[in-house]
Amino acid sequence: MGFKENLKSELAYSGMMVKELASISGINKRTIDNYLNTHNTMPSADAAVRIANALGVTVEYLITGHEQQERGSSSPLPDSRVVLKNLEALNKRDRKIVLNLIKSLKDMEDIERKTKKMGTN
Repeated sequence: MGFKENLKSELAYSGMMVKELASISGINKRTIDNYLNTHNTMPSADAAVRIANALGVTVEYLITGHEQQERGSSSPLPDSRVVLKNLEALNKRDRKIVLNLIKSLKDMEDIERKTKKMGTN
């Protein structure tokens, strides 16, 4: 996805209207509408920073759809927004299954941690 799609997605995710984004970022509403409706229109670096700050995301995320990997990290966690969007797309039964799976994995991790801790004492 490109800037246009990521901007649309973040606006939807945040529940923010274009008018609000314009007010918070200090960028003209018509300019933001242009980014949302024109194919391959990229903002200046300054505008991208202001929009990203207003939405609470990084410029890199708006442009690429991915967060920057931390240095030395071989496999960063998936972006929580992507996980949340996919979870929200599931039906109620499948959401419950996924949430139970996450809880089970966390419980297993806690047990492993406690077992290791007991072994070192």
